[in-house]
Amino acid sequence: MSESPFPRDPEAPAPDLAEPPRPPAYTPGSVQPRLNRPLHERYPQIRPTSGYGDPRIRHTGPGPGAGVEQEPERSAKLTARLALALSVVVGQLWGLTIVVNEWMSGDTGTAWWGAGFLVLSFLVVLGFWLLDPKDR
Repeated sequence: MSESPFPRDPEAPAPDLAEPPRPPAYTPGSVQPRLNRPLHERYPQIRPTSGYGDPRIRHTGPGPGAGVEQEPERSAKLTARLALALSVVVGQLWGLTIVVNEWMSGDTGTAWWGAGFLVLSFLVVLGFWLLDPKDR
């Protein structure tokens, strides 16, 4: 019978033969020197060349064409649509500020025109969203 990679603790009770032996719990800086062994002694299955020295690995990194834009027209269209939507959102925030200021000062006529502007700008964004349904 070969010696176990985990030597038996002399203070531990005798092992039960029906239950397979379990490795001891590792705690850094343990008072038990058997738990402070170097990594290659605790885990003999890990070799120094595990990973980078493996002959089965021929190529590392992403495959061919990674990081290259596959559809530049679609990317340009989405970027333009995003810039347009963001400018409309900024306009809506500005319009909301004006509408609230006019409403609070008592000029409800101007506030209603401003509310109409906000609804119209929302409909413009909705129209752009409906423009190309296959791109969602």
